[in-house]
Amino acid sequence: MFYKIENDKLICEINSHGAELHSLKSKENGKEYIWYGREEIWYGQAPILFPVIGQLNSDRYFYGGKEYSLPKHGFARKLEFEMKECSGNKAVFSLESSEETLEKYPFEFELLAEFRLEGKALINTLRVINKDDKKMYFSIGAHPAFNCKVGDIIEFEKNETVCTERIDKTNLLMDEKFPLLDNEKEIVITKEIFEPDALIISGLKSKKLRIKGDNEIEFTFGDAPVLGIWAKPGAPYVCIEPWHGINDSHEVKEDISLKREICSLEPGERFDFTWKAEIIK
Repeated sequence: MFYKIENDKLICEINSHGAELHSLKSKENGKEYIWYGREEIWYGQAPILFPVIGQLNSDRYFYGGKEYSLPKHGFARKLEFEMKECSGNKAVFSLESSEETLEKYPFEFELLAEFRLEGKALINTLRVINKDDKKMYFSIGAHPAFNCKVGDIIEFEKNETVCTERIDKTNLLMDEKFPLLDNEKEIVITKEIFEPDALIISGLKSKKLRIKGDNEIEFTFGDAPVLGIWAKPGAPYVCIEPWHGINDSHEVKEDISLKREICSLEPGERFDFTWKAEIIK
């Protein structure tokens, strides 16, 4: 089911299936800023990545000496969330552990997705709560796709000197890193840049960036340790993906607690992660 929130500047729609952002429109200029999703290109729009990000090595992980399996980017994006609140400029959705999730992920949890409009900005907060009596391990990430075109520019807040990691044909991280920015701010979106799949960047000084073209959006990703940037090559959108976690490599880890960039919560603790998209034009 689709739910709508709005203020005097924006109208936003969220699909309770996956708590996925479906639409973000300006009341001032009538523009739609979120990719509308086309099966023949990419059906997604803004999936929530939980409790893993990317592909697991052989689709499996280990916890407490037992083997489990999870699909790429986890299960949250494929499940129905309960609408907890939807009024005015704010909506909140909840996903709780169940018999179905416990078979794949042996932790009791609640995942809350809050969407809030402030002026010309959408603020999305994802909250993970450990409802188990043991330490919980997880990754959490966002994957919103914004309308843009080839030739548009991604401009970071600060000059950056960083490499990008890439995934190979098995969807696992390669050992090699590739130069991306050398004391520079801008990445130009070309038809070729995503042919080897996503840019996977860590070590950024910037906390935000701008997508600049016919549309302009300032995207704040804060302290996320990894930022993915991706689209189908030549497609009219770009995904800006702040991640607290990362794709597996070919190295096999004997326990999920050893997974790179893994997050953890003690019983009763919570983890909040927020991104913000502000319409500039």
